[in-house]
Amino acid sequence: MNKANIVIIDYGMGNIQSINNALVRMGGNVSISNKAEDVLAADALILPGVGAFGEAMSNLKSLGLIESIISAVKYQNKPLLGICLGMQLLADTSDERGSSNGLSLIPGNVECIPVTPDLRLPHIGWNTLDLKQKEPLFVGVDDGDAVYFVHSYHFVCDQTYVAATTDYGSEVVAAVQYGNIFGVQFHPERSQKKGLILLGNFVNHVNQTYQEFEPC
Repeated sequence: MNKANIVIIDYGMGNIQSINNALVRMGGNVSISNKAEDVLAADALILPGVGAFGEAMSNLKSLGLIESIISAVKYQNKPLLGICLGMQLLADTSDERGSSNGLSLIPGNVECIPVTPDLRLPHIGWNTLDLKQKEPLFVGVDDGDAVYFVHSYHFVCDQTYVAATTDYGSEVVAAVQYGNIFGVQFHPERSQKKGLILLGNFVNHVNQTYQEFEPC
C-alpha cells in the first residue's frame, strides 16, 4: 500500500526533528520543507510551532507559505495537524503582543490563559485531558490521560470545534477539530506513549484518506 506524503512545514519556529522522528516511528512517510510548491504537492501537512504568534505569521508570509497552506487545506481538503503554536495559528486572530491575524482555518481567537494567583504562566508540564471527540486523533487515548504542555496563550472558540480540554484554573482548549483540520495545544512528540498514539492516529487517518482518493 502506498503511503501519503506528509510534509512538516519548516518556517524556523518548530521542534521539527523530534516531530519528524516520532511520525516516522509511527509509520509516516514524512518530509520537511519550507517551500510553497512542496506544501501544495503534499498529501497532508504538519504545522509545528514554538514561540510568538506574530513572528510565526511573519515567517510564514516571508516564505510565501500562507497562501499555499490555505489552498492545500481549505480548497484541496488536505489534512493538517497544528501542534502547539501551530494549533494557535489556525485561529482568526491572536492577542499576543498586540493583535495579529492568523490563518483563519478554524474560527476563534488566541488569548492569554486567565490564571488565579496560585498558578503561573507559562503552563508547563503534564496535565490531563478531557476528551470531547475521540475520532480520529484520540482513539486509544482515554479521559484523564496526561500529555505535555508548554504555553501561555490558548485557543478560544465555539465548543463545536473543541476535541479536548484540560484544566489549568479554568477550562483550556487542548485540541481542536474542524473537518480535515486538527490542532493540539500540547506536544505529542514529548508526551510519550499517548502522544505517539495520537501521531499514529493522524498517520493512519491520512493514509486512509489518501487511499480513498488515490487514482486507480
